[in-house]
Amino acid sequence: MLYLIGAGLKKGDITLNAVEALENCQKIYAEHYTGHMDVDYISDFIHREIIVLDRAKVESLLLIEEAKENNIALLTPGDPLTATTHIELMIEAIRQGVEIEIIHSPSIFTAVAECGLQLYKFGRTATLARPQQNYNPDSPYDIIVENKKSGLHTLMLMEIDMPAKEAVEILKKIETKKNGNVLKEKIIAVHFGEQNKIQYRNADSLDLQTPCCLVIPGNLHFKEEEALELWK
Repeated sequence: MLYLIGAGLKKGDITLNAVEALENCQKIYAEHYTGHMDVDYISDFIHREIIVLDRAKVESLLLIEEAKENNIALLTPGDPLTATTHIELMIEAIRQGVEIEIIHSPSIFTAVAECGLQLYKFGRTATLARPQQNYNPDSPYDIIVENKKSGLHTLMLMEIDMPAKEAVEILKKIETKKNGNVLKEKIIAVHFGEQNKIQYRNADSLDLQTPCCLVIPGNLHFKEEEALELWK
């Protein structure tokens, strides 16, 4: 059996189903390149060794081959199927006849509703990375613009160590190049962890530290406006 288990957004989010599954595993692996996770806390809680894998190992056939003979678990931040790399792992396991169980947990894709915006009004999610040599895409900003045209909100994911201020600076450089104006209105920064934090401010005054993400509102229902007033 191969278990893909979400560890949630903070300590204590791991479920009873997950703990029971981990007790039945011969090996427990974890990755935290897709998000923040306190591996040591979970290891102490379940009194088991947890082996941290890099992305290359997770995307290799290591887990699937071991799961053909033993019960193997992979712990992931948030929910296990919010990352495409884990979906590929699930598909390959099924193709190779390995039994698999997914144990879900809270993720940013549902927790973001705590800011007061309605989940069904979110459009396509964008991912922002630091510009690199020969890699400086405008697509994250373009997604905001396209969502705005349809009145939809945009969830902007960022690199784990990218604070809100740096993300805004990158987006504003793209906006200047494109003569856009979607960042002129107030936007939201959110952090979910041991203490949740939400800011609703002018983009230049957002100062949430890592890990965090941005939300760029689309057309607001009056109830959404009431909720956002709480975070100004």
